[in-house]
Amino acid sequence: MVVGVVAIILCCCIFLFLDRYRSAMVQSARTSSAQAVSQVSNTVGNYLRDMDQAMSLVEQSMLEHEADRDELLAAFLEFRPDVVAVTSYSAEGELLDCWSPGRQPKEEIYQNLSFDLGKALNSQTAYMTAPHVETIFESYYPWVVTMTAPLAQGGEAAWVSLDLSFSSISSYINNVSIGQRGYCFLIDRDGNIIYHPQQQLLYAGLKSENMEALSALKDGTYVDNTVIYCLTSVAGSDWRIVGVSYVDELVNRNVRDMIRLSCLLAVVVLAAALLTSWLLSRLLDRPLRGLASAMENFEDDADHFTYRPVGGTREVRELSDSFGHMVLRIQQLMTTVREEEVNLRKTELKALQAQINPHFLYNTLDSIAWMCEQGRNADAVKMVHALARLFRISISKGHELIPISKEIEHAESYLQIQKYRYKNQFTYQFDVDPACLDYYCNKITLQPIIENAINHGLDLLVDEGSILVQVRQDGEDIVFSVQDNGVGMSPEQIDSILQHGPKDRTGIGIKNVNDRLKIYFGKQYGLHITSELDVGTCVEIRMPKIQEGTYEAK
Repeated sequence: MVVGVVAIILCCCIFLFLDRYRSAMVQSARTSSAQAVSQVSNTVGNYLRDMDQAMSLVEQSMLEHEADRDELLAAFLEFRPDVVAVTSYSAEGELLDCWSPGRQPKEEIYQNLSFDLGKALNSQTAYMTAPHVETIFESYYPWVVTMTAPLAQGGEAAWVSLDLSFSSISSYINNVSIGQRGYCFLIDRDGNIIYHPQQQLLYAGLKSENMEALSALKDGTYVDNTVIYCLTSVAGSDWRIVGVSYVDELVNRNVRDMIRLSCLLAVVVLAAALLTSWLLSRLLDRPLRGLASAMENFEDDADHFTYRPVGGTREVRELSDSFGHMVLRIQQLMTTVREEEVNLRKTELKALQAQINPHFLYNTLDSIAWMCEQGRNADAVKMVHALARLFRISISKGHELIPISKEIEHAESYLQIQKYRYKNQFTYQFDVDPACLDYYCNKITLQPIIENAINHGLDLLVDEGSILVQVRQDGEDIVFSVQDNGVGMSPEQIDSILQHGPKDRTGIGIKNVNDRLKIYFGKQYGLHITSELDVGTCVEIRMPKIQEGTYEAK
């Protein structure tokens, strides 16, 4: 108990502390990412300003005479090795001159990626292209960014372009890392990627960036699940720097270290609490747990439970002794109740047997009296002999269980009696598995079912009726079935037959057979009736396989 309370308090404190600590680490990671991206933005901004200065020098040189211009541009290219080429274009967009140290443009240029006439016409001031491959030289394709500016009217050249190598800025972006896996990349205002350190993975489809979402974000720092995005615009351009870093590197590692430290402190505190709890357990908790366990065992198996007193303080010993006396008393009462329940079942079974015999005798004597009134004395004598066989089997020396062969003989004698009464208006057939004949069953089980089939199924039938009695095995059970082709019953009539009480004459036999089976064998046994109007009825009787002298009523 003490350890549990201490553990809960410790868990709550550690959880709150780690939550606050993680929030602080996330804020620190956001600040660190913003600083790294800001440095990249400043570098790219300086790069662009450097391009503006270079373009100013080129524009001034273009105003000089041809010889002076060439001399100035040669000196400029020698001073600026990062400048790949300086080119001038006519108003129609044709390449006029190209200045590049040691290189001449191709005679036929298929496509010049450094100059776009449409964009030049739409720009009133200098504009800058995205990084691209220089295509005007033979066997020389550097990665450049081009700045194009319009020239003053009057000269042959309308525009001048400055191609600068992009390798310096790309190298810097590649070298920037935010954590072990973090990186930066360059985009424009429209969300197009200008440069990405993992460009090849993007082209191969092995990596992707959610540019639609990123381009919609304003400058700032954003946390998306486990990723931190930091966006900063580059001054003097439409470029933006995007920094990508991962929380698990910048935050979770420190949090894991703090978790380890917190867990170490928690273990120390729990060890102290455990020692305290153990001392209390020796004095009080362990004896009470032993007593509670004994109560649970008694609840699970009261019949075979043997109680052993527990030690402890004086109060616990007194409670243990009281429980021991209670166990003995309850076991005595259970034995008494069980004996009374067995006697009650036997008495109820005998009452049901006594009820069904007069009912059957009444119906049979009524049939014999009817034959005597009709002058069929010979048939009445045969019926009396059949009745004698019936009662000889019914008595069965006072036994409730008789062989199935005797039960079949009993049912056949009854059918012979009823066939006399009904003037052969029905036929009957027995289909009995010989392996079932030596098993035992409740006596007078089939006769009430057959009686109900004749009186309520075939009596109202215009055509000749038929009754089929079957006995078969079903696993560990024996299944009797009595099937007729009578008028059938509705579901309501079936429920009524199985629920009628002793004061209702209709269906007394069927209900008592069902009750006897359930009392003797258990609720899973008994009758199951299926019937269809104008088609017939089938009554199934299920009971366990019983051999002589091997079964007692439950």
